[in-house]
Amino acid sequence: MADAPKSQTKRERIVVADDDASARSGLVSFLTSEGFQVTAAEDGAAALARVQETAPDALLTDLRMPGIDGIEVLRKARELYPDLVVIVMTAHGDIETAVLAMKEGAEHYVSKPVQLDEVLVILRRGLDRRSLTHEATELRARLKQKLTLDNIIGSSPAMQEVFDVVEQVSKTKASVLITGESGTGKELIAQAIHENSPRASAPFVKLHCAALAETLLESELFGHEKGSFTGAAGRREGRFKQADGGTLFLDEIGEISPSIQVKLLRFLQERTFERVGGNETLKVDVRIIAATNRDLASEVAAGKFREDLFYRLNVVNIEMPPLRARPSDLLPLATYFLRRFAKENGKAIEGFTDDAIEAIKAYRWPGNVRELENVIERAVVLCDGGRLSAKNLPTGLGATPRGAPRVPGSTLGEIERYAILSTLEACGGRTSQAAQMLDISVRKIQYKMHEYGVTIQRTVEHE
Repeated sequence: MADAPKSQTKRERIVVADDDASARSGLVSFLTSEGFQVTAAEDGAAALARVQETAPDALLTDLRMPGIDGIEVLRKARELYPDLVVIVMTAHGDIETAVLAMKEGAEHYVSKPVQLDEVLVILRRGLDRRSLTHEATELRARLKQKLTLDNIIGSSPAMQEVFDVVEQVSKTKASVLITGESGTGKELIAQAIHENSPRASAPFVKLHCAALAETLLESELFGHEKGSFTGAAGRREGRFKQADGGTLFLDEIGEISPSIQVKLLRFLQERTFERVGGNETLKVDVRIIAATNRDLASEVAAGKFREDLFYRLNVVNIEMPPLRARPSDLLPLATYFLRRFAKENGKAIEGFTDDAIEAIKAYRWPGNVRELENVIERAVVLCDGGRLSAKNLPTGLGATPRGAPRVPGSTLGEIERYAILSTLEACGGRTSQAAQMLDISVRKIQYKMHEYGVTIQRTVEHE
């Protein structure tokens, strides 16, 4: 008995080519009952004509047919559609020819008289593989499209300089250090370098170095052996192993400890490392792209960062400009975020009112593109009209925001309170982001909020 008809979102198109009318009719009837759209062909020439007419997903062809044989049908059909699933049907004496057909790209062969269940299993397996290949190709294409330099918003001279460097360095194996203020898009540029490089088909692995304690960071980077520390229940591969053949992006590289700096330097020099608690020396092919909002040259001068590691990382430096240094990109970016979040939230918002544009232009955006993105997302959520207006924006935006303390004329405490509360509002309540923008600790923000008697209202679910 054949399997139950496959539930299909679309009916795959199949061409069946066989000069035996009885065999051809039986296959057509069976495959139609299984939910496929089936077209019959009585010989090789007709088979090629049907393939051109219907652009099928699969072809079942007999090897021995008058005129054009099955091998030639296979070759010409796959010239038209390289991903076409082809199954050849052969008599017992044609096995060698059937093997040749598989070398030419056939999915498999079946002996005649064919077993319908066998044909169905092979056909569905080939179609599933083809579908997965299509999905992977489409995903890569969408990611590539998203991360091509043409699609990163930035027509300002400052961003064009960045693009020029990215285009040149992408083709190389050189380590890259991306510097600049928080929120300027360093990770996006790192991924664009990877996606436009010969390593694009290999993994792009990210690690935020400031988010982990030293022992955990070492394990995340290099992996660990079972029992190497409390909680190490088994061997774990680190990010270096995961990124083999591809790119490892180390964000906030300036935060790593001196001992991790030594091990990272060794990798950059020798391309080898050991897992935590292990003795086996491992070698991988990984390109390093690092990013930091710190002045690493000053950190080197202060003895906080190894000079030799700095030079190893800083083979090519890309300095990301702050948003205030690229004013011509401000409104295009804001418009992009408005359209994106309006679509995500199912809102018909056409654009900005004049007062909103004025406020956006007047603000200095200390949190850069990330702050702009958060502000526009919040404004879209609050907007109940056809255009986003200044009243939808946080009160901290604009040249003279409502409630801002006067300088001079206000105490440092009043200025600090305003800075913390308005930055939190601009960040949608994200304490970690506000702390980074203000260059203070999250703990201090939490302490001050308790002191002010204010509850943090979050506009998003996650940091």
